[in-house]
Amino acid sequence: MTNKTALVISAHSADFVWRCGGAIALHEDKGYDVTVVCLSYGERGESAKLWKQEGMTLEKVKAGRQKEAENAAAALGVSDIQFFDLGDYPLQLDTDAKYKLVDVIRKVQPSFMLSHSQYDPYNTDHMYATQVALECRMIAQAWGHNPGEKVLGAPQLYLFEPHQTEQMGWKPDTFLDITSVWDKKRAAIECMQGQEHLWDYYTNVAENRANHFRRNSGGQAGGRPAKYAEGFQSIFPRTVDEL
Repeated sequence: MTNKTALVISAHSADFVWRCGGAIALHEDKGYDVTVVCLSYGERGESAKLWKQEGMTLEKVKAGRQKEAENAAAALGVSDIQFFDLGDYPLQLDTDAKYKLVDVIRKVQPSFMLSHSQYDPYNTDHMYATQVALECRMIAQAWGHNPGEKVLGAPQLYLFEPHQTEQMGWKPDTFLDITSVWDKKRAAIECMQGQEHLWDYYTNVAENRANHFRRNSGGQAGGRPAKYAEGFQSIFPRTVDEL
């Protein structure tokens, strides 16, 4: 029996940890094979702590960021992590890079995809990554692109929580209880030595989203006692047989 799969498209090498590490670990526990694509390392714009060290170079920063991301992926149980090394600030994909991502999407055939909010004025790399994710999802569905390959179906694209939620027009419609895998997510968070200032911030986010999970799963009248959760916004309508 083939495992179910999921695909995370992360603008920088740490984004997947803060924003959907719980979803990754939880679905790996459920038997999914989760693939993470890091479009860049975040070497220019998201590695200030590393750049403050004497003698630092671009290649050293990249190597450090890759090692952190690999350690975090291992903590979460990620099946496959890939580094496209496309550069950041700004992140840019030419046609060949987009086709490379399409190849990954078609190979993985994800049950669902995860990427950033559609708007992020603080970090345009993030919203660009989601624009690319949508474009490549569309190409992967096209029968005329590399005819003979298995085309993509219609996986949901979930947008994970941005850093300054209030400014992004991000409105979660899905909450995921990650209490059972919180220890894995926190361990992955602590692999990101270059961004230690975010460790407690994203712990607080998970606790706050758990409050929303409890409220929306029945409230004080019988909501599930989640301690940690993640929120997501779905892009496409969902088709169901019962609510």
